[in-house]
Amino acid sequence: MPQGNGGARIDKLDFPAPSAHTSLLHQRNDDATSSRASSFTHSRDGLDPRGRFFEDVAEGIQARDRELFKRNLTRYSSFAWAIISCLCAGSITAYSLYAPLFQSRLHYTQYQVNIVSIVAEISLYLPVPLIGLLCDRKGPGPASLLSAFLFGGGYFLAAEVYRRGPPGTSWDGGLDRPVGSHGWPFPVMCLAFVGIGVGTGCMYLGAVSTCAKNFGRGKHKGFALAAPIASFGLGGMWQSQVGSRIIYERGPQGQRGDVDVFRYFVFLGSLLLVVGIIGSLLLRIVDEDALVDEAVDQLERSGLLDDSNGSAFFRGRSAVQRVLAESRDYGTLPPSNLDSDADVDSDTDSLAAVTRPSLHRSHTTQHTTSSSKRAPSAAARRKALLVTFETRRFLADHTMWWLAAGFLLVTGPGEAFINNLGTLLATLYPGPHSLLPPTSPATHVGIVAVTSTAARIASGALSDALAPAPARHTYPLPHRRRASSVSTATSASASLAPPARAARRCTLSRLPLLLGATLVLSVAFALLATGAVQGRAAPLFWLVSALVGTGYGAVFSLVPIIISCVWGVENFATNWGIVAMAPAGGAAVAGIVYAAVYERGTVAVGEGKGGEELKCYGARCYRPTAMGFTVAVWVAMGMWLWAWRGRGGWRSRGIAV
Repeated sequence: MPQGNGGARIDKLDFPAPSAHTSLLHQRNDDATSSRASSFTHSRDGLDPRGRFFEDVAEGIQARDRELFKRNLTRYSSFAWAIISCLCAGSITAYSLYAPLFQSRLHYTQYQVNIVSIVAEISLYLPVPLIGLLCDRKGPGPASLLSAFLFGGGYFLAAEVYRRGPPGTSWDGGLDRPVGSHGWPFPVMCLAFVGIGVGTGCMYLGAVSTCAKNFGRGKHKGFALAAPIASFGLGGMWQSQVGSRIIYERGPQGQRGDVDVFRYFVFLGSLLLVVGIIGSLLLRIVDEDALVDEAVDQLERSGLLDDSNGSAFFRGRSAVQRVLAESRDYGTLPPSNLDSDADVDSDTDSLAAVTRPSLHRSHTTQHTTSSSKRAPSAAARRKALLVTFETRRFLADHTMWWLAAGFLLVTGPGEAFINNLGTLLATLYPGPHSLLPPTSPATHVGIVAVTSTAARIASGALSDALAPAPARHTYPLPHRRRASSVSTATSASASLAPPARAARRCTLSRLPLLLGATLVLSVAFALLATGAVQGRAAPLFWLVSALVGTGYGAVFSLVPIIISCVWGVENFATNWGIVAMAPAGGAAVAGIVYAAVYERGTVAVGEGKGGEELKCYGARCYRPTAMGFTVAVWVAMGMWLWAWRGRGGWRSRGIAV
C-alpha cells in the first residue's frame, strides 16, 4: 500500500464486502431499536419519569379537548331545546283564540272570562320566585319535569270541563243549565288554568335561566336571552294558527268553523307533556361552579363579603384552588380533581400532583375518592349560601323596586290587551248584525306574536351591539360602611370596571332602548283611546296590534337583560323571578278594569241556548280603559328614568347598563 503523511494509506479495497457491511449495519440498527424499546419500556414502567411526564401531558390535552367538546355540545344542545321549550310554553298567549267561545258555549260572563285569564296570569307570575330558586339551586331539569305534569293535567282537565258544557249554577246561585247538561262548575276551569299558569312559569324560567347561565359571560348575552324570550311570544302565533286552521269545527256544509276547543286542549296537553319530559333530560348548566367562584371573588373585591356574612366558608378553596383552575389549561389533571370541593389539604395534594404527576398519582386518586363523597354537599351549600346572600342584596337595592314597579305598569295593560283581544275586536263593529266582515282573533294574535318576536330579537341584538360592557355585582355599599369605605369602593369600582379598549366605539345604554319601546306601547293605547279604529276603520286595527306587540315584546326582552347586567347571572333565575311577579298584579288590575268598563257598556243581544248573551259594541266599551293604560305606561317611563339617572341610580353608581 502506498504510504502518506507518516501513516498507512487506506484504500477502498480495504473496506469489507457489501454483504458484510450491510449485515453489520442491520445488526447495529437492531441493537439501537431494541435499546430504544427497552428505554421506552422502562419509562412506561416508571423507571424514567420524563417519558411518563410527556405522556401525561399529551393525555391531559386530549382529555381537555374531549371535555371542551362535551361542554360545548351540552351548552348548544341545551340552548336548542330551550328555544323549543319556549316555543311550546307560550300557549297561554293564545287565550284570546278560544275566550269568546267560553262566552257563547259555556255561557261565562265577561267577568268570568277575565277571571280565568287572571287566574292563569297570577299562577304564572306569583310562584316564579320559588321556581327561580328551584332553578338556581337544583338546575332547570326539575322545573321542566314539573311543568310537563302541570301542563298535561291542566289542559286535560280544561278539555273535559269544556266538553261537559255550561256549568250547573252561576255565581249568583241561579240555574243557567240547559236540560240534560252535566257541566262542571266554573271554579274547576279556574283550577285547570292554575296548573297551566304554573306549568308555563316552570318551563319558561327553566329555559331562560339555562340560556342566561350558559351564555351570560359572553359578548352575545343579549341575543342568548332574547332568543328564548322571543320564542315564548312566537308560541302563541303558531299555536293559534294550528287551532284556527287545523283543529277546527266543521259546519253543516263542511265549511270551516270555530276552533275545536276540546281537541285543541288535548293537543296542547300532549305536546307540552312530551316537551317537558325531554327538557328535564337536555336542559343543563355548563361550568356552574365557575359562576359561583366568580361571583364570590367579585363580592370579596367589592368589600361586600366579610367574615360576618359567610366569607370564611366561601374562601374554603383558597389561592390553591385558583392555581388548580389555572392548571386546567395544561391538561395535566383530570376534571374530578379540579372540581372537588375538598379541604385545603386535598387541594395541596392535587397541586403536588401537577408538579410530580408520576409520583403522586396513586395518592391523589385515593384522596380524591375519599373526598368526592363530601364534594356534592359542600358545593350545594356554597351555592345555597350565595343565592341567599345575593337575594338579600337584590331586595335591598332600591333601584330594583323602581324597575319592578315600572314593569308592573307596563305589562299589566299589555297582558290585558292580549287576553281580551277577541272581545275587543267584537266591539269595533256597530252591532251583532253588522255588514262589515269581522276580523279573526287568530290573525291579530299572529300579528302581536310576530311583531313581539321581531322586537325581542332586535332589542337583544341591539343591546349587544351598542350597550357598553356592564360591571358585575355593583350593589350599593351597606350604610354602616358607606362613610368609612370610600377608598375601598373606589378601588373596587376600578377593579370591577371592564378593561378599556384600544379603539373607542359608539355606545348606547339599554335604557334609551327600553324607554323607546315603552313610548311605542303608549302610542298604541293612545290611538285606541281616540276611537280612530272604530267602525269602518276597524281593518286598521292591525296597526294597534303591531304597536302593542313591538313595545310589549321589547320591554319583556330588555328588562331581564338589564337585570343580568346589573346584578349578574349566577342568581338570575331568582332575581328575574322576583321582578316577574309584577305582571301578576298588573294583569289582574288591568283585566278587572277592562271587564268593569266592558260590563258597564253591555246590552242584551240575541238569545243563546242557555239565556241571554251579553256583549258590548262601540268605543264606550274600551275608551276609558285605553286612556288609563296610556297614563300608566307614561308613569312607568318616569320610574325607569329615575332608576337610571335619579339619586342613587345606576348612572351615579357607575353602572354601565
